[in-house]
Amino acid sequence: MDPDDVRRDWVERDGMYSPAYYADIGPNEVSETLVSVLPHYVDDDAAILELGCGSGRHLAHLREHGYGTLTGIDINDAAFEVMAEAYPGLAATGTFRTGALEDVLPEIPDDEFDVVYSVETLQHIHPDEEWVFEAVARITGDLLITAENEGNSPDRGRGNAAVSYVDDEFPLYHRDWKSVFTGLGFAQLIREPTARDTIRVFRSV
Repeated sequence: MDPDDVRRDWVERDGMYSPAYYADIGPNEVSETLVSVLPHYVDDDAAILELGCGSGRHLAHLREHGYGTLTGIDINDAAFEVMAEAYPGLAATGTFRTGALEDVLPEIPDDEFDVVYSVETLQHIHPDEEWVFEAVARITGDLLITAENEGNSPDRGRGNAAVSYVDDEFPLYHRDWKSVFTGLGFAQLIREPTARDTIRVFRSV
């Protein structure tokens, strides 16, 4: 798949893995990890951005725990319609942008957010668009958190496989996220494997 095909698939997503699908599931282990980690590093007035926020289940969980300066970006405009129904308080108080990360991130100033995080979003960035990771690092003032699928083998990776396909449909690109972001000026503080993802917490150095 080329980059436009990957983006188009998420713009048109409904059913499985759609904004409504994740709203029905609600907060999960990653949501709880965010709530447990953030107080150690930032205050509750920290400016927080979720990349690929969907219908806002993780942001809504943060809001319930006192965080109020919340921003989200999602490529699927339907995500914000679902958010208005599932998490109306978040929809009313947060700041949200519709668009691909490739289009939105270049417009954001350096160090704009105290916390930037991604949950199973950066793993879908096409190899031709890996400059996005530099943009993520540029806008992150302090804390960067990734929760990406790194496989389920003992070393949490897929060996030499650069890509796999979810339900034989859309690509998931396997990367060494520690290497990616330590190479962009961050130190890894925490690594926490879950049944599905590996959560990594980085801090700007």
